[in-house]
Amino acid sequence: MDINTIRRHFPLLSRKINGKPVVYFDNACSSLRPLPVLRAMEEYYRDFPACGGRSMHKLGEIVTQKVEEARGIIAKFIHARRKEEIIFTRNTTESINLIAHSMGFKQGDVILTTDKEHNSNLIPWQILAEKIGIIHLIVPSRKDNTFDLERFESMMNDSVKLVSMGQTSNLDGVSIPAEAIIKIAHRHGAKVLLDAAQAAPHRPIDVTRLDVDFLAFSGHKMLGPSGTGVLYGKYALLDALEPFLVGGDTVEYSTYESHKFLPLPEKFEAGLQNYAGIIGFGAAIQYLNDIGFSYIARQERELNQFITETLTKIPGLTLMGSHDPALRSGIVSFCIEGIDSHQIALILDQTANIMIRSGQHCVHSWFSAHKIKGSARASLYFYNTLEEAQLFVDCMNKIILLHR
Repeated sequence: MDINTIRRHFPLLSRKINGKPVVYFDNACSSLRPLPVLRAMEEYYRDFPACGGRSMHKLGEIVTQKVEEARGIIAKFIHARRKEEIIFTRNTTESINLIAHSMGFKQGDVILTTDKEHNSNLIPWQILAEKIGIIHLIVPSRKDNTFDLERFESMMNDSVKLVSMGQTSNLDGVSIPAEAIIKIAHRHGAKVLLDAAQAAPHRPIDVTRLDVDFLAFSGHKMLGPSGTGVLYGKYALLDALEPFLVGGDTVEYSTYESHKFLPLPEKFEAGLQNYAGIIGFGAAIQYLNDIGFSYIARQERELNQFITETLTKIPGLTLMGSHDPALRSGIVSFCIEGIDSHQIALILDQTANIMIRSGQHCVHSWFSAHKIKGSARASLYFYNTLEEAQLFVDCMNKIILLHR
């Protein structure tokens, strides 16, 4: 599939605002959605807008079938052994909170994270530390902002119950050595939860080969609808957990005094589900499979290298993370001395419809620790082009001239 065909699948990319095309460089926040995803969601609302798993009529059966098809597609996508190991949630945040509130942590249990975690993988552990007295320890990065495997190994002991880490940082696009981390954690009897929200859209993930215990990711970062997410877990581990949310569609029966939970995955999917979103999520994964991760990586690397080579020539510019674009996926995050990151984002938006992210990217803790106010972050995906990258760097050079 060539780039022009791909771009035709994304309606926003053919729109013009104030006579100029849209350049969407905010993909680390949320990706665009292709026509097959939009059509799959519309089909639900138009042709079978019913409840799945409850109603015995024809429309209900279609919904149930479509949802289970999506579950199977996603299970295959991450190489899970069973589709019942896929729990549908609203997003990565909910998936992490499910683990935080379902594993039965006790006072003195140790949770390890990195110093670059998204708030979704930081705040839940801080809350548990306040409420029940778990010990939350942070593995500091090396000076170049990459993961310090030796420091991590020195911090591991039998008190560590869970290692919960972002597989790829949304701050700088750098990934951790997940396979090595999992092996070390398992040697000490600890479980591992990977926040794959920023990894799953950009690289293949094989949970069986990794031997990871839990994995969380979101639909909205990988061409899927907002309000959709997944928690993967090894079947035996999920089966042993207590549900985080309970109520409708989680129980086989109830009396005034008791209840019996349904088996996996239903016991974790309380209430009416986002059927259109789940079906759209399945369509998004199929679309990603058609594109292929080799194409995605090649396109992101070419664009990132072009932008990096230009931006790093700007005096006073600091690049977040490694200077090697191959290590940063599709993310170019930077700050420029004397220019506020929000100002950069506003100028790009108002003058050229170039849409980037500015601020602290839900990684406030890292920015606070490094006394940095924020960064401008351009995040690329496979439907972006060199022409868009050229426009971005041209506009950045104009911004620099205005402020010098």
